[in-house]
Amino acid sequence: MRILLAEDDPVIAGYVTTALAREGYTVDHCTSGSHAWEKGDIGIYDAVILDLGLPDLDGLTLLRRWRQGGNTIPVLILTARGSWMERVDGFDAGADDYLPKPFRNEELIARLKALLRRAGSAPAPVAEIGRFRHDETRKTILFDGRQIDLSPQEYRALLLLMADPNAVISAYDLALYVQGRDDDAAKNAVEAMIKRIRRKTAPDAILTRRGFGYTLGHEET
Repeated sequence: MRILLAEDDPVIAGYVTTALAREGYTVDHCTSGSHAWEKGDIGIYDAVILDLGLPDLDGLTLLRRWRQGGNTIPVLILTARGSWMERVDGFDAGADDYLPKPFRNEELIARLKALLRRAGSAPAPVAEIGRFRHDETRKTILFDGRQIDLSPQEYRALLLLMADPNAVISAYDLALYVQGRDDDAAKNAVEAMIKRIRRKTAPDAILTRRGFGYTLGHEET
């Protein structure tokens, strides 16, 4: 699962990122409200860990904008503000949970897992999408009934494509999801990765919409 961490304190961000990585989460970190606003609207995150004291756009304003725009991504607020009135403000703005600083990483992870369960973000044990079958428990993907030997990045790329098999995912969004970066080098690496997955499955397993990206769905005629 991919988590967006919006936290401007480098020490806290480092501790949280390391703790989440140990639990198997992929973390994108941003240090300003405007950057978090841009990333949160991409729609490829399972949850947001949001500090209220962000520069240039505070966390409460950012959260209100997300909710007013129809963004329902689960949000766990981090803040040094501990009064009950400030907690009420956070929940009124659309927060799903609230954790005051200082906190232990164990509690943060427990709250995040509970939030994802409540939001229904925990993946189903087995999901079948066309010719693909994903077994979450075993962390395997089958194609036409046979298990595919996938690298961790190939596995994550297929999970993103399977999440909405008719959606067209750009190379940049795939790069951001599997590598945490969206520069030209990452985009080129994604194109090479798609070719490897096709060799392991079938030439038409992943379709290309020229100028747009990749999909598991059918090309329009």
